[in-house]
Amino acid sequence: MHIFEKIFRRGVKGVRKIEIEPMTRLEGHGKIAIFLDDKGNVADAFYQIVEFRGYETFLRGLPIEEVPRTVSTVCGVCRAVHFTASTKASDGVFGVEPTETAKKIRELFLNAHYVEDHCAILYALGLPDFVVGIEADPAERNLIGLIKKVGVDVGKTVLKKRFAAVKVLEMLGGKPNHPVAGLPGGWSKRITEEERKEIESLAKEMVELGEMTLQIFEDVILKNEKMLELITADYYRVVVNYLGTVDDGGKVNYYDGTQVGIDTKGNELFRFRGKEYLNYIAERVVPWSYVKMPYFKQLGWKGFVDGEGTSLYSVGPLARCNIGEMNTPKAKEAQEKMFDVLKERPIHYIMAYHWARAIELLNAAERILELSQDPEITSPDVRAELGEVTGEGVGIIEAPRGTLIHHYKTDENAIVTEANLIVATTHNHAPINIAIKKAAQHFIKENKEINDKLLNYIEIAYRPYDICQACASHALPGRYPIEVTIYDSEGEIVKVLRNF
Repeated sequence: MHIFEKIFRRGVKGVRKIEIEPMTRLEGHGKIAIFLDDKGNVADAFYQIVEFRGYETFLRGLPIEEVPRTVSTVCGVCRAVHFTASTKASDGVFGVEPTETAKKIRELFLNAHYVEDHCAILYALGLPDFVVGIEADPAERNLIGLIKKVGVDVGKTVLKKRFAAVKVLEMLGGKPNHPVAGLPGGWSKRITEEERKEIESLAKEMVELGEMTLQIFEDVILKNEKMLELITADYYRVVVNYLGTVDDGGKVNYYDGTQVGIDTKGNELFRFRGKEYLNYIAERVVPWSYVKMPYFKQLGWKGFVDGEGTSLYSVGPLARCNIGEMNTPKAKEAQEKMFDVLKERPIHYIMAYHWARAIELLNAAERILELSQDPEITSPDVRAELGEVTGEGVGIIEAPRGTLIHHYKTDENAIVTEANLIVATTHNHAPINIAIKKAAQHFIKENKEINDKLLNYIEIAYRPYDICQACASHALPGRYPIEVTIYDSEGEIVKVLRNF
């Protein structure tokens, strides 16, 4: 039993609590609760998502064709991935296989989102710690500070080339923010030859952005001995299993493929597609968060532990690199270099998520260029005829943050009756808790001053996972109330915590 649950039930004498609230440089609202023992060492630490979105509940009653446009509003950052996964699920509800052209347009759309999203996460949320400095003034440790370090011209180039991805999203999705073009069985708009040429030109800019990003990563971080030591530090190493999607040739595919689970040593545990995920992933509800806690079902729940035999797993850029090969040449070369430098596969150093994210930015850009040069991309055959309502559909894609599952059940009129969303931050919920606790135990010691600089070393333990709490918070805590009363040893109330 964790100390948090002990406090939940009866209170613990002498426990002190440190809170990091708000958590910075991420999407959504959450906080970190760190509990100290009588000596001032870390007894336990928890990552808590304290906002509640509840899309699993209020999607009920919607026509399935309206669901993609609705779930795109879960998050302003992640709108394209929820839209794509939900559109794939709607195919299943109507028993239809999209045309090959429609699949390629969807894949092109998703890869454009990858470039836009990975670029924003790297430059605005992840890299400032490494480029500006982990102990730098928070007023400088941000996107503006990063641009000052790498140069204003570089900053302008990044913004310009990132806009190329946004432009492609707008062209294909119908809107720059919340897309509308997806339909059960296909896509509502074909790509003209003029648009194809424009996308090809924009793709070349995105490839340049990917190459430049990897060069910045190498020049600023990999050539800095202190930074490389941080990346390979034991206190930023979380040994878990991994889940990702590959094609028939074992290469990473973001839009479609087979989901593969591997263990901590890289051995394959299972493969699944569609609703078979229910045979391999179980979701545990915890009393202190609005996000569920998935684990590999066949291994059984073993608690918040990492290492060989754990049932916990991670998803996302590093997980995908651990499981499959990048499907484009320049990205594959960069992936191999990462394994050579870090000297392990699977890689368990969580800071390598940033490196893997930079590799994927280039991979997605290369794939956009390939698709833009495919003659079939301009075919007018963008939608297949619908079949009979099957009453169930599952859409699984690889979002930039990791594996995304949308599962819907409907009535005979294709009206949603049940919904289940498992998003990347949900998959990563338990490993994030472990990462935060390891960092806290390393940096917070008895008689050591606790200040903002020290606490940022704990915060950088969650940033590699690119947390999106709005996307993940759809589950109500089980068994326990949301109000917690802490008592002292005499039974007197010390504090009441609500939505802690």
